[in-house]
Amino acid sequence: MPDGRNSSDIVTSTPANTLDVIPADTAVTLCGLFSERARRTPEHVAYRYFDSPGGQWRDCTWRSMAQQVARWQAAMRQENLQAGDRVAVMMRNCREWVMFDQAALGLGLVVVPLYTNDRPENIAYIIKDAAVQLLLIEGTDQWQALVPVLDDLDCCRRVISLNVIDGLPAESRLIVSAVWLPELGGDFHVADIDPATLATIVYTSGTTGRPKGVMLSHGNLLWNAASCLRSFDIFREDLFLSFLPLSHTLERTVGYYAPIMAGATVAFSRSIPQLADDLLTVRPTIIISVPRIFERVQIRIQAQLAEKPAFARALFAAAENIGWRRFLYLQNRGSWHLSLLLWPVLKRLVAGKIHERLGGRVRLAVCGGAALSPDVARLFLGLGITLVQGYGMTEAGPVISVNRQDSNDPASVGAPLPDVEVRTGENAELLARSPGIMLGYWNLPDATRDAVDADGWLHTGDQARIEHHHIYITGRLKEIIVLANGEKVPPADMEMAISNDPLFEQVMVIGEARPYLAALVVVDNDQWQRFASGLGIDAEAEASLSSPPVVDAVLKRIGDATRHFPGYAQIRRAVVLRESWTIENDLITPSMKQRRPAILARYEKIIGKLYEGH
Repeated sequence: MPDGRNSSDIVTSTPANTLDVIPADTAVTLCGLFSERARRTPEHVAYRYFDSPGGQWRDCTWRSMAQQVARWQAAMRQENLQAGDRVAVMMRNCREWVMFDQAALGLGLVVVPLYTNDRPENIAYIIKDAAVQLLLIEGTDQWQALVPVLDDLDCCRRVISLNVIDGLPAESRLIVSAVWLPELGGDFHVADIDPATLATIVYTSGTTGRPKGVMLSHGNLLWNAASCLRSFDIFREDLFLSFLPLSHTLERTVGYYAPIMAGATVAFSRSIPQLADDLLTVRPTIIISVPRIFERVQIRIQAQLAEKPAFARALFAAAENIGWRRFLYLQNRGSWHLSLLLWPVLKRLVAGKIHERLGGRVRLAVCGGAALSPDVARLFLGLGITLVQGYGMTEAGPVISVNRQDSNDPASVGAPLPDVEVRTGENAELLARSPGIMLGYWNLPDATRDAVDADGWLHTGDQARIEHHHIYITGRLKEIIVLANGEKVPPADMEMAISNDPLFEQVMVIGEARPYLAALVVVDNDQWQRFASGLGIDAEAEASLSSPPVVDAVLKRIGDATRHFPGYAQIRRAVVLRESWTIENDLITPSMKQRRPAILARYEKIIGKLYEGH
């Protein structure tokens, strides 16, 4: 076991609840943070991972991690990279993601994270825009995705694959990590750089359909992690389960840098489909998630309850209702009630079983990236799980606010982090100012000025009210769809692209707090006749609009029109309509703008069917 040891062999003599937070001014930079952690607790477990060949979970210490990072640094030096050069990583969460990131940061390089499931065209755009010189991929799947766009990646001089690629192609730039990495790397090097130095460029949805590169410094991310740890106690004995992509800034800051700062252990989940099993095996104490994960658990619970007798359903409802009353009482927002005496029994019979599904040890669940449904929040809080909702943006590093355990209002996105200033501006727009605010957008000075004003206030685009030091999001200045996984999609850009197809007279993209995007499309009458005829469909038959051949063909055309958008911005369902949205039926305004709430209300039942079972 050169890199790790069987996790069952670990014996910890450290007392419970050890606070060992590295101050930001001691760390100075993100690579300085990693170096200090390896120095302080070299034999403590840093990461837990599943060894597929061995079929078991293994542990890796901070000392071992530092040695491995030094190997990655030695290999990077061979590529003649200079401080400030951009390098990219496109892999699922794993130790090697961390090794690559820390090795690069320690040499003063700028890391560009990429989503593994993004479209090849989007990946190529990011690599070209950031002038990425070196790219780390996981293996065959990622390489096959890149093959169609290789000609557009002239700037990328080296592609390293962590795993052996099936039928390794003749590509001079491609090399397997086992060949690229030296046997030994010496000592981990920490560059002497200012904390204001650019550390990473994180690409997020842009208003033109192309992503914008958010520039974050070492200081931005270091401060954000430190400020989060001033809001919650994270102990050296805590165990995180990492399943949100590390390309997601919430996971990177709160689920990666913050645990290093606190000395906690991070276990990497094998995959989302295996998450339920990993929760039971790893038994984490802290999880960082987007609402979609909790929604899936809720859906599963409801499906199982539907098959149980009425008594069992009534018992569960009682546990949720009394548990919610108990939560409000503990938060000083409700009075004591006689029914609370039943909680110990309900906890044992009902709530405890839900806890066990999460591993039985979760003491804190942080949810961010998208709006958390009140029903979902009520369920988990009512069952005694400490679930706190937060708010932020990549441009803020990313966390702006979060509910605290002793002041948790799930209708809000919490109170600002320490050292974060918030206020509302014109049209009730939420403005934020903090040491975490980005340096700007890469190569987009005009967009930077639009986002961050001369006084340093980040214009979030969200409308809010601030009451009792808590932030309540009330709407958006510009319509942005936030999917259940936290990804943000500007629907107007996609709608415009789809409307360029003459078949579609009107388009509305939907998906707020949903697992994927869908579209309502009103077809042009003349084009519809030709389109239906070409499919051998009776254009006048009402059932033709929802027939599988029509829906499949429509989705194909929508896909062609939106192929340049990010990978997560895919339209997976469509409703085909012939009735136009007009001023007369109150679905558009006199200035020809869509009345989105009215359209959503008109087609509520149809839209509901698009997401049944999800």
